[in-house]
Amino acid sequence: MNYIKKLIPFALPYKRYAYLNIFFNVLYALFSTLSFVALIPVFKVIFSDQRVVTNKPQWQGWFELQSYGEDYLNYIIVDSIEKYGDFKVLMIMVAIIISMFLLKNLSNYFAMYFITFLRNGVLKDLRNKLYNKIVSLPLAFYSEKSKGDTISRVSGDVDEVRNSFLAILEMIVREPLTILFSLVTMLILSLKLTVFVLIFIPLSGFLISRIGKSLKKGSLNVQTEQGVFLSVLEETMTGLRIIKAFNVEKMFSKKFEDSNERFYTYSNSLLNRQNLASPLSELLGIIVIGILLVYGGYLVFIDQTMDASFFVGYITLAYNILTPAKAISKASYSVKRGDGAANRILEFLETDVSIKEAENPIEKDSFEKELALEHVSFKYEDEYVLKDFNLTIPKGKAIALVGQSGSGKSTIANLVTRFYDVNEGHISIDGVNIKALSKKSLRDFLGLVNQDSILFNDTIANNLKVGKEDANEKEMIEALKVANAWEFVKDLPKGIHTNIGDGGGKISGGQKQRINIARAVLKNPPIMILDEATSALDTESEKLVQDALENMMKNRTSIVIAHRLSTIQNADLIVVMQKGEIAEKGTHTALLKKNGIYKKLVEMQSFD
Repeated sequence: MNYIKKLIPFALPYKRYAYLNIFFNVLYALFSTLSFVALIPVFKVIFSDQRVVTNKPQWQGWFELQSYGEDYLNYIIVDSIEKYGDFKVLMIMVAIIISMFLLKNLSNYFAMYFITFLRNGVLKDLRNKLYNKIVSLPLAFYSEKSKGDTISRVSGDVDEVRNSFLAILEMIVREPLTILFSLVTMLILSLKLTVFVLIFIPLSGFLISRIGKSLKKGSLNVQTEQGVFLSVLEETMTGLRIIKAFNVEKMFSKKFEDSNERFYTYSNSLLNRQNLASPLSELLGIIVIGILLVYGGYLVFIDQTMDASFFVGYITLAYNILTPAKAISKASYSVKRGDGAANRILEFLETDVSIKEAENPIEKDSFEKELALEHVSFKYEDEYVLKDFNLTIPKGKAIALVGQSGSGKSTIANLVTRFYDVNEGHISIDGVNIKALSKKSLRDFLGLVNQDSILFNDTIANNLKVGKEDANEKEMIEALKVANAWEFVKDLPKGIHTNIGDGGGKISGGQKQRINIARAVLKNPPIMILDEATSALDTESEKLVQDALENMMKNRTSIVIAHRLSTIQNADLIVVMQKGEIAEKGTHTALLKKNGIYKKLVEMQSFD
């Protein structure tokens, strides 16, 4: 119930559909009961051989309601038969019954019609909320969670919520009201017989709930395992080139099959328990019908305190309870099953966003003076990768960070962009702590070109518009020219409107990187971060990309993280990092004269 309460806010925007659904469900329950009550006079007309004209009965109070109702019905039927004849009265009764069933089914249709908008609206908003949460969570979250598990929550878990919690919205009013109206009518017809039904309902509910308790755990196992094999699938598709190159198809197939086998086992166990709902409730229902037939037969034939036509009508009403009771029991199983899925969705939505926006963030419009890292220390887990790091980057200067892998170069890029927050010290732009800036304001100052060319399965134009959403074609072509990319883009079948495939798979690595650079050029930020932008390229591509980078870096503040030292010789300042600290700094020429770490790195690369 706690999870249902937390999902209710998603239904509030669609409450008008809920009210309309409730209204038509009330009508459905009412007409459902009346349609069976209407059978009683039909049985009277067909089976009764008594044609004694009686006087119109007098109201004697609520305690005599049953006998008053029976006498009044007898009076109307006998009086109508005397006036119109048996067959005409029967036709009228049949017409009334058909009308009742028509109204019942029309009410059911409209109830289902309006609940559809609520169900699908909740699903739409839930998926949107999950997607917005995905893009708002920091990168650190996804270093701990698999992509497949996240995808499973957005797809499989949301579908499970639809099939469980939202499915019961269709019956949350209709079925209980059908049972209630039927029970009230049955109480009027026979208090003694109804006692058996009232005993049966809580008994069946207890038995069903005992079986349903294990479904939450089983559902959680199913949803978690679905996340595991989706993760294996996602990794397989991403790394298919490596899997084939190393001939490890069987190893990954085994990994997927093992997870799929566990999913198969958990699903069978869960569904077999759930499938108990329908036969169990039907068995319990038919047992009580049998008891009612025996006891009702006694009241009709031996005790003679109940009319036979009323008893037949009572049995049809009792059977009318079985269908909604069975639906409710099945729904209770669905809720137990959906409990685990709702838990996983809400756990994800309630995940704390560690990179928090300031309460009253500053919207800074321009970069005037410098970017400064002061006494910055940072660790991903237990060991610090940056220790008391200090660096000032004046406006318009190009600062290069070099050093061995693991020295903390890329960490600085992650901290400046606030993909992670510092553990100690602070980073400021023109003296303003970047934590005080809005994330949008901070990232508007920054352009990023990574080692991995991250492109989307779309046209070149739409990939460029990630840098500037409202860019026109002329601006995009100018950016491509700065990035040395226009020379190949203009020869593509549709030019900038050519789709480049998943991850840019239809073009070469050097071409992808130049489009990456064009995207950053189009954004035109005051501060550019180049994180080993040429390290994955061949010599020819590197020359083209390096020229593009130099075009882009003119009169711009730049942080260049470089593995290939030949690309940063013209930097205003080269910072040599070692184990999270600054080992040396200076220009290329000055550092060579020092005959220190930098010179050794240059000599090693020259030797290579």
